[in-house]
Amino acid sequence: MIEFHLDARSGVSPYLQLIQQVRQALRLGFLTEGDQLPTVKDVVALLAINPNTVLKAYRELEYEGLVAARAGVGTFVTKTLADGSLAAHGPLRADLRRWISSARQAGLDDESIEALFADTFRAAIKEEVR
Repeated sequence: MIEFHLDARSGVSPYLQLIQQVRQALRLGFLTEGDQLPTVKDVVALLAINPNTVLKAYRELEYEGLVAARAGVGTFVTKTLADGSLAAHGPLRADLRRWISSARQAGLDDESIEALFADTFRAAIKEEVR
């Protein structure tokens, strides 16, 4: 089961963060069809947020066809976003861990590592488009 977290510094609204985390878990194969999302009550207790925030996120995911609410039972995944690339995730994850370790050894903090990765990622995408 997914365990949500919120980043107050991100500038992204809490309900969008919940949606992004479910999509990411679906894409990475951490959630699959039939899995149950945490109850609204559990998410509210964990994150200390308004129940309407969780409901809004779950409704949006339902609208997208990714989950379905079952009255009195919970909210369940109905569609995955994972594709055939899941097998490549392990080696790529290992490469990224080595890269992060190198960045730390070079003295970069978390924000600097994130900024460098995001900038490099955007630049690589621009190069691919050309």
